[in-house]
Amino acid sequence: MTTLAADPRLIVPLDQPGLAEARALVATLGDRVSFYKVGLELFARGGMELARELKGKGKQVFLDWKLHDIGATVERAAAALSDSGCDLLTVHAEPQVMAAAVRGVGRSGLKVLAVTVLTSLSDDDLKAIGYASGARSLVERRIHQALAAGCAGVVASPQEAELARRIGGKDFLVVTPGVRPGWSAKNDQVRAATPAEALRAGASHLVCGRPISAANDPAEAALKVIAEMAAVPA
Repeated sequence: MTTLAADPRLIVPLDQPGLAEARALVATLGDRVSFYKVGLELFARGGMELARELKGKGKQVFLDWKLHDIGATVERAAAALSDSGCDLLTVHAEPQVMAAAVRGVGRSGLKVLAVTVLTSLSDDDLKAIGYASGARSLVERRIHQALAAGCAGVVASPQEAELARRIGGKDFLVVTPGVRPGWSAKNDQVRAATPAEALRAGASHLVCGRPISAANDPAEAALKVIAEMAAVPA
């Protein structure tokens, strides 16, 4: 097996049904992966316990909770998470929600990311929800609002990564889900791209899940993604 160092730009989501399965994947990937996303699948099954375990192992942790509530509630929730030692926290990209989360994390190391438009949504989906604009226009508006609220970055599809980088500047975090290597299925990701395409477009971090976790050999799949990322220097 090829030996490659973990690329800190790669975030692997732990979307397993329970802690045992998530821990097994982390053990399988070993030192090939240094950054993990803990999302809603594990929210009620010990997600924070797992997050603290990962931090204890020297990993970076992305809390993908997508907070969305009245400002006071979001602020208190973000404050409660601010001492977790985790690295990233998502909230929905609404001005009051974003500003409240930024207040909540304060000067801690936890950085707030605004989720612009879910990568499973097409322009037709947005129209059905009631939005007058398409995904790109809505993402652009929300990037500006995230900057105004003091967010560290946004979550946006690879197709809007260039837009986010151009508006946000060089230090703005642009985290892109919907990353699918050419050898993998797109699954439910409508606005997807390969790892190299996403990085070249301006992504700072890539979230790549099922191509790795559902592979017959997750460790080898992770190395294949890392090899493709290596073609685009950080």
